[in-house]
Amino acid sequence: MKKFAALLMAGIFPLIAHVALSHHSFAAQYDRNKPKTITGVVTKVEWMNPHVYFYIDVKDDAGKVTNWACEMGNPAGLYRRGWTKDALKIGSTVVVAGSLAKDGTALLNATTVTLNGKQLFAGSSGEEGYDGK
Repeated sequence: MKKFAALLMAGIFPLIAHVALSHHSFAAQYDRNKPKTITGVVTKVEWMNPHVYFYIDVKDDAGKVTNWACEMGNPAGLYRRGWTKDALKIGSTVVVAGSLAKDGTALLNATTVTLNGKQLFAGSSGEEGYDGK
């Protein structure tokens, strides 16, 4: 019985460790002191755990288009904030406010998303007072 328990733990522990390490903290990836607001056209939406991501094409002053990844909270938390899976439509224009990635890539942890004139909170773990619910 002890061998079975040891084998079971040996098999489960790496899985638990992988899941725990795969989820990052806000501070590890984003800088709350580098806020940014971008406006662009939605190109892709990935509505899945642990975070919802959507991508927008943003045109700079020179006309160069960059595809930005925008991270939001988890789907359940977003539903509670008034989001639905079909809220972000490919081709729609949105305004996203959030925090820039520390590594300088075109990645933003969204705090708010304004679509169709309505501002919705993005369930970001970077929001002040965020409790994960």
